[in-house]
Amino acid sequence: MYLPTLSLSDEFSLLYLLTHVVYQGTARVYDNEQLMLRGLENKEIKCGDVVIIRYEGPTGGPGLPEMLTPTSAIMGAGLGDCVALLTDGRFSGGSHGFCIGHITPEAQVGGPIALVKNGDPIRIDARPDQRTIDLLISDEEWEERRKAWSPPPLRASQGTLFKYIQCVATASEGCVTDEVGDAAQTAAAAPKTPAVAELEAKIAELEAAVAK
Repeated sequence: MYLPTLSLSDEFSLLYLLTHVVYQGTARVYDNEQLMLRGLENKEIKCGDVVIIRYEGPTGGPGLPEMLTPTSAIMGAGLGDCVALLTDGRFSGGSHGFCIGHITPEAQVGGPIALVKNGDPIRIDARPDQRTIDLLISDEEWEERRKAWSPPPLRASQGTLFKYIQCVATASEGCVTDEVGDAAQTAAAAPKTPAVAELEAKIAELEAAVAK
């Protein structure tokens, strides 16, 4: 099911499996898949949580990695009926539980999912006439977070993966690499993608070196 533009998914997201039509819970935020699995082992995740795994999109992952292991782990922990999972990564047909993935814009380019904090209330309404994912904080708080946000370092800064980051399109555009994506234009928090900023910095360094 496609969930169109609203707070946590300004552009696109996919609802995979539905255990609740309307769900409201508390954000439990992890900046990668491994941290989430460690948190589950440490019993940090409880019924009523909205688990967020971010920085797993096309540029953040990089490569939009599959989140099958987290969903399987949640089911194995007996939390499949009382926990929702949101991610800018992807799912396959093997996932179980209340899963929303492919959230675009992704966290790495400053999408709204990057601004969520632990304890934030999140409301998911999957009814056909609603289809919203809302972070229930004030506009003032949202704006403060947006201004304070800065991208984390890229997970690849050279080689094939770095080249991939330079040219990959957004998840909503199919992550194609044969045309230039416009993720930066769709993320209000980031005027340019981190990859472009890093490339511009490298060019500036080379130009300075040549000038000497």
